[in-house]
Amino acid sequence: MSAAPDRPPLWRNRPFVLLACARVVSVLGNGFARVALAFAVLALPGAGPGRLSLVLACQAVPQLAFVLVGGVVADRMSRSRLMATSDVIGAAAYAGLAALVLTRHAPLTAMCLLAVAAGTATALFSPAMDGVVPLVVPPDRLQQANGLLRVGTNISLLLGLALSGVTVAWLGAGWALALDAGSFVVSAVLTARLGVADRPRRGTSGWADLREGWREFASRQWLWAVVAQYTVVVAALNANVGVLGPLAVRHHLGGARAWSLIVAAQALGAVAGAGLAARVRVRRPVLVAVLATLPSALPIALLGAGAPVWATATAMFAAGVSSDVFAVLWSTTIQREVPEEALSRVSSYDWFGSLAFAPLGLLVAGPAAAAWGTDRALFTCAALVVAATLAALLAPQVRTLRSPDASSPLPPRPAAPVEAADAP
Repeated sequence: MSAAPDRPPLWRNRPFVLLACARVVSVLGNGFARVALAFAVLALPGAGPGRLSLVLACQAVPQLAFVLVGGVVADRMSRSRLMATSDVIGAAAYAGLAALVLTRHAPLTAMCLLAVAAGTATALFSPAMDGVVPLVVPPDRLQQANGLLRVGTNISLLLGLALSGVTVAWLGAGWALALDAGSFVVSAVLTARLGVADRPRRGTSGWADLREGWREFASRQWLWAVVAQYTVVVAALNANVGVLGPLAVRHHLGGARAWSLIVAAQALGAVAGAGLAARVRVRRPVLVAVLATLPSALPIALLGAGAPVWATATAMFAAGVSSDVFAVLWSTTIQREVPEEALSRVSSYDWFGSLAFAPLGLLVAGPAAAAWGTDRALFTCAALVVAATLAALLAPQVRTLRSPDASSPLPPRPAAPVEAADAP
C-alpha cells in the first residue's frame, strides 16, 4: 500500500519511528527470553515439567489479573508514560531472574515472584500499546502502520531467536535473560520520548470506566466471538510454546538448538505475513483473520507425531504467516471500529478474554504430559485450535463485517495529543 501523495512516509513520523524502535529493541530481548526461560528452569537442579509450568503460570496469571486495570489506566493517563513504566518493571524482573540463574541459587518462590512482576508489566503495557498507535498515525494508514510495526518486531524476534539457542548453549540461559532485561531499559527510554500527552481528566470512577469499556466490547458480536475463540487458542498455543514443545524437542530432536530453529521459522513466517497484511485489502477482515488461525494447529500436531525438524519448522513458517495476517487485520479492525477514547479499555477486554485460560493451559500442560505423554497432549492442543476456530465462524458478524471501501475516505479522527517537542 503506497502512502498518500500529500502525506510524508511513516518513517518520517518521529513518534511512529520512536515507537517502532522501542518495540524492535524490546522484542529482540524477548526473543532471547522465549528460549532462555524454559531451558533455564529445566536446567536447575531438581527441575522438571511441573516446576516449569508453575513458573510460566506465575508469569501468565498477572497478565490476566491486571490487564483490565491496565486498560482503565491507559485511557486515563499518557499511554506512552504507562508503557515506559511497564518497561522499567519488566527490566527489573528479568534482571532478577538472570541473577538467580547465573548464581544457580534460584528458590522457587523467588522465581515465581519475579515471574509475577514480569507478567504485571505486560498487563499494563499491552492495552496502552494497542491504544497508542492511532495517536501517532492517521486513521487511513492504521493497517500500514500495524503491518510495519509487525514486520519490524518480527525481524527483531527472528534475530533474537536465531541468537538465543547459541547464547544459551555457549554462555548459558542466565546471560540471555540479562540481555532481555537490558532491552527493556532501552525500550523504556525510547517510549518515554514519544511525548503522548495525558488524557483529558475524567469525572467518572474507575469502575464506571470499566463498565463503559464492557458495553463497548459486548455490543460487538464479531469482537467477543473472536475473543472467545482465542480464549481456547491462546491456552493451547501457550501450552505448546511454553511447555509441551520444549519437552518434545528435548526428548526427540536434540534440545535448545532445534527448538530455536523451529520458533525462528515461525518468526520468519511472521515477517512475511506482516508484510503481506500491510498491503492486502480484504472486504471481510474478521472472516479472513479467523480462517488464518487454522494453520497454527499443524506444527503442534507434527510435534506430537515426532516429525523431523525440517517438517515442523516448515509448518511453523506457515503458521507464522497466517498468525500475523490475523494480528494486523485484527488490530486494525479494532482501531477502526472502536472509539479512540475507549480503545485501551476495549483492548484490555480483548487481552483478558484471550488470556483467560492461558494460565490453566500452562499449569495443566506439565502434569498432562506426565500423565498422558507429551505426544497425546500435543494432539489435544491441535484439536482445540481447530474446534475453537470453526466455532467462531458460526457468529454472523464474523462472516459479514466489512472493511471501509478503499476508495472512500475514512471519517476524521481528532489529532493525536502529542507534545510539540515530539511532533514529527
